[in-house]
Amino acid sequence: MSLGVSLPLLSVGSQSEYTVGFVIRSQAGYLTVRTEKGDIQTRLRGRLRQGRAEGDLVAVGDNVRIAVHTDGSGSIEEVFPRKSVLSRQLSGVSYNYQQIILANADLALLVFACTQPEPSLRMLDRFLVVTERAHIPAVIVVNKVDLMPLEQVDKLFGMYRSIGYDVIYASAVTGQGVEALRECIQGKLSTLAGPSGVGKSSLLNSVIPDLNLEVGTLSEGVGRGKGRHTTQVRQLYPLPGGGYIADVPGLRTLALWDIQDEELDAYFKEIAPLVAECQFNDCSHSHEPGCAVRKAAKSGQIDPRRYESYLRLRFGDPQEDDVI
Repeated sequence: MSLGVSLPLLSVGSQSEYTVGFVIRSQAGYLTVRTEKGDIQTRLRGRLRQGRAEGDLVAVGDNVRIAVHTDGSGSIEEVFPRKSVLSRQLSGVSYNYQQIILANADLALLVFACTQPEPSLRMLDRFLVVTERAHIPAVIVVNKVDLMPLEQVDKLFGMYRSIGYDVIYASAVTGQGVEALRECIQGKLSTLAGPSGVGKSSLLNSVIPDLNLEVGTLSEGVGRGKGRHTTQVRQLYPLPGGGYIADVPGLRTLALWDIQDEELDAYFKEIAPLVAECQFNDCSHSHEPGCAVRKAAKSGQIDPRRYESYLRLRFGDPQEDDVI
């Protein structure tokens, strides 16, 4: 993992200096950039904000070049190319706008509880589509397994292992899975995403004992009604052994940036290899004869719950059951 660009300060006159770093916090237009000289509070340079943007110009996780002013503040002069972008179509606007949740992520931890609250596998499938679309590896973290026999937990989430996803059964109460979590995020820039009430804060406090997050504070304001404009803080938390982890404000809808309905099958791991076997090149896998995907769903090769998720995501109301 490369977080920031290690270059020395470059003098550009008496008014300011150039240095590089990466964005660790974003709130209300102010961005904190971590550099070799410490953390610097910055704003985006005016010339970069000219005209109506089609997406966020800078985000948490971005590697940037900044000008450091004599008063200790800074302005972002350049955003370096990203290796990955976790983003969505911004709701509440009348034009296409790419809202960047996190830049340069190495890993996404998708946290769901096995109970209290009851898990929505369709919601999990939405998350997986988001991460597949972004080419970010995903690990499914099933929390609160101390509240349910593991056989029952497996009935709910075991199918994801068979698809090819890593699944960690965890409990912030007993400590189960905590060490496995530490190992998988070591040295990486990881995202943390999931619905409210699943124990994200408690898990983070177990993984990073010195963090002392107040339980229930992560992703405040998310899932409290569509279209509500809430000031959201995005922040990276450093890991003791290297790397950072971010809590991701929710991905409430499948309104992804730059994705067409006919592409959706490519983001279901078990469906994608079968597409070439369908009789028609434009097969929607819903009703066409000679559809290899429908055949696999009928035979049990594809779990019927995942097939139903695919159909609902492609043909259902994109606003239905989407609050997380």
